[in-house]
Amino acid sequence: MRERMMQRRMKMKGGREGSSGPSGGLGRAIRYLAHYKKITGIAYGALFVATLAQLMVPQLIQNIIETVTEGLIATQVLDLPAQFQTIAVQQLGLSIEELIANRDGAVRGLIFAGGLIVVFAILRGVFAFSQVYMGERASQSVAFDMRNELFDKIQSLSFSYHDRHRTGQLMIRATDDVEKVRTFIGQGLLMALQALVLMIGTLLILYFSNAKLTLVILPILPAAMVLFMIFGAIARPMFEAVQKKLSKLNAILQENVAGIKVVKAFNRERDQQRRFDTSADDFMNGTIRVMRVMTLLMPTIFLLANVGQALVLYAGGQQIINSSLTLGEWQKFSLYLVYVFIPVGQLGFIITQMSAASASAGRIFEILDAQSDVEDEANARQLPPVKGKVVFENVTFRYFGGEDPVLSEVNFSVNPGETIALLGMTGSGKSTVINLIPRFYDPSEGRILIDDHDIRNVKLDSLRGQIGIVLQETTLFSGTIRDNIAFGRPDAPIDKVIAAAKAAAAHDFISGFPDGYDTPVGERGTTLSGGQKQRIAIARALLLDPRILILDDSTSNVDLQTEFQIQQALDKLMQGRTSFVIAQRISTVLNADQILVLEDGHIAASGVHEELLEKSEIYAEIYHSQLVEDTELAAEPEAAVPASQEV
Repeated sequence: MRERMMQRRMKMKGGREGSSGPSGGLGRAIRYLAHYKKITGIAYGALFVATLAQLMVPQLIQNIIETVTEGLIATQVLDLPAQFQTIAVQQLGLSIEELIANRDGAVRGLIFAGGLIVVFAILRGVFAFSQVYMGERASQSVAFDMRNELFDKIQSLSFSYHDRHRTGQLMIRATDDVEKVRTFIGQGLLMALQALVLMIGTLLILYFSNAKLTLVILPILPAAMVLFMIFGAIARPMFEAVQKKLSKLNAILQENVAGIKVVKAFNRERDQQRRFDTSADDFMNGTIRVMRVMTLLMPTIFLLANVGQALVLYAGGQQIINSSLTLGEWQKFSLYLVYVFIPVGQLGFIITQMSAASASAGRIFEILDAQSDVEDEANARQLPPVKGKVVFENVTFRYFGGEDPVLSEVNFSVNPGETIALLGMTGSGKSTVINLIPRFYDPSEGRILIDDHDIRNVKLDSLRGQIGIVLQETTLFSGTIRDNIAFGRPDAPIDKVIAAAKAAAAHDFISGFPDGYDTPVGERGTTLSGGQKQRIAIARALLLDPRILILDDSTSNVDLQTEFQIQQALDKLMQGRTSFVIAQRISTVLNADQILVLEDGHIAASGVHEELLEKSEIYAEIYHSQLVEDTELAAEPEAAVPASQEV
């Protein structure tokens, strides 16, 4: 799927260049139909056939009226006395034989014309159905592509992009904005073309039927088009503002649903309800303002249509009085006149849809065109299997828009298989260091090497595929426990999953569930405790058998006995792997090969435990404030754990 999306994105690249802004975005969205040429061709072909069938009906109605009129006149003349028949025939300029043919052929002509009307009605119905159905299929296919491209793009964007954009805003663009574009492509675009074909076809027929009468209504059409352009220019930014308000509303909803426990714990339901009400009221008022403008459009259109109809009635009436226009021709002209003003009325609906779709398309392509701060270089190569040597060379890092560096000229080297402990106060830069290794962010200055490969010159998937990560904030996905452990390797056999769970001290509690590894974890793992989720997250990382292991305070949500079990397992698993460990408890990192003490983005000290106790006041302070208590508490589970339970 990712490769197909990338190929399509490359095909669309030429059309994207130079098409900035919402209107350009809508044109780009329409070009997605090129991916579905057959379906689109059928839809638009059916549109032309259905429209042509519709254009034939007024001509047939003229034939019926003239046939009936001629038959009625012939019958009345033939019923006159002989002396009056001669006078009537001379005035009509017809012979007796022609009158008899008109009388006898009236019924046949009526049946024939009526039958053709039925045939054209059936044709129009069949092809109109094909038009709507295929148009809907094409638009749904376009929406499918756009949603998948958006999802793919959102996943590929760097952390810095997600730091600047709220989740609710991204969700609206992938759902409501895409639906507005889809609706226009599936309905508004077809309706616009149908209106154009119907109007042009009608005007051509009217011009060749009665040029003078046609010229009467032509000035109305440019006035209508100018009106549409004015309303469209006014409505588009209003629709864009409404979508932003909807994004804000959705963001509030998403935040409150995700944080419902915090809201209830702090008794803030009413406060959050007021916040939601304010945003909902703002969205409603914005929508009403847009509808106020658009509802003014339709009466204005009907006013123009009625003015045009009045002009035609006056001019046509004069032609009938002067005998230059027959009753059948007048009736045909009246019906075709409706075909002129129906598209004019439809354009009001089309403008509404197009304005909304144009604003939404601009918001969609704003994401698709976003440049990720972290992406594969043009000449990036696969990172070969690594041994685990990691080097930071003069690494400085600033967050997007930040002036002060979070890390400043950080230098250190890690040999394969070593365990590195990162210690420091909150905000010292520990998490930033481990976020730079898998390229969640790129350094502002300096470089990071793995086995002498600059990680900016290798493909991201080959880099991250060799790094196992357990973050401080545990995230599980809906599905079973097995699905979550095998998240990085969905094809992993169950024995490998169980082995990883045992190594993470998770097998015992998983086996205690009635469904074992097939137990659903609920949304974001709500059915599990914090410690259980943490152990599953550790098992998920270990299943990858990574050469580089990152543990971001991975035992912070477990009790001391569980922490002891996990630490015993991790001590074995870290052997032969380059491991970076962030922990608030020094007891978990005493055996580290190297300890980096960070302060305000700098490495204040580095070394092993004994060295740092002597030369680093920061380390000594952390040691004396935590280690004594930790070692006493840690000794209890160590003594209490039977040998049979040791991993």
